[in-house]
Amino acid sequence: MPRFSANLGFLFTEHSELDRFAAAAASGFKAVEMHWPYQVPASAMRGELQRNGLTMLGVNTPVGNAVGGDFGLGAVPGREGEFQQTVDVAVSYGSQIGASAVHCMAGAVSPDALEAAERTFIENLKVAADKAGRAGMTVLIEPINHRDKPGYFLSRVEQAAGIIEQVARSNVKIMFDCYHTQIMQGDLTRRLETHLKLLGHVQIAAVPSRAEPDEGEIDYAEICRALDRMGYDGWVGAEYRPRGRTEDGLGWLSAWSDGCNPSSVGSDQA
Repeated sequence: MPRFSANLGFLFTEHSELDRFAAAAASGFKAVEMHWPYQVPASAMRGELQRNGLTMLGVNTPVGNAVGGDFGLGAVPGREGEFQQTVDVAVSYGSQIGASAVHCMAGAVSPDALEAAERTFIENLKVAADKAGRAGMTVLIEPINHRDKPGYFLSRVEQAAGIIEQVARSNVKIMFDCYHTQIMQGDLTRRLETHLKLLGHVQIAAVPSRAEPDEGEIDYAEICRALDRMGYDGWVGAEYRPRGRTEDGLGWLSAWSDGCNPSSVGSDQA
């Protein structure tokens, strides 16, 4: 089985933000990721990561004006300067805590602005990739489904691959969220295999509930076996909304234990 990371924006939210790191480590996770940790001082977060022996995988760029409906700015024409400011925040904070990647959020655009949005996103990503590269970081772009985020510019895996080709930076990769891709496109195994060389990170959650990956229409045990067969050597992020207390819902790990790497999860889950 692949190595599993915990997204602390969704998991262990019964605990304060800093206490989530110890909870994740106690549950056996060796790596974590977080959407928008910027209200926590970087020094405090770095200390918790070190104390608990955790690798920080990535953070998201700030969304912009959330009250005004922003959900990222990367593909929003006319707001290039604001987007680059969010990149600066994410790269600076991420480098201080040892994050290896920054997810550059595209944002939502109107249907009549799609061509301009693509040009904007490509040019913005070139600059963002160069900034991230100087910090030794990867840029991730994530297709997000239109049921959860209507109008989100980046919604299909092939769209992401085409944009990466035009950006032409080796440190720009796809964050392949199986939940979003199943809702928009399906055919997960073929898409994972087709775009294997562009995968920077994989995430999982049940469809349609976005709960633990032990229910719904996706056989994640088979997805993980397929990733093993393909030779995927990255992390698989648990980014789901727990049905209850996070620790009580981690049985999906033990259910996949036959091929599980004991260094990736705790012995009580192996």
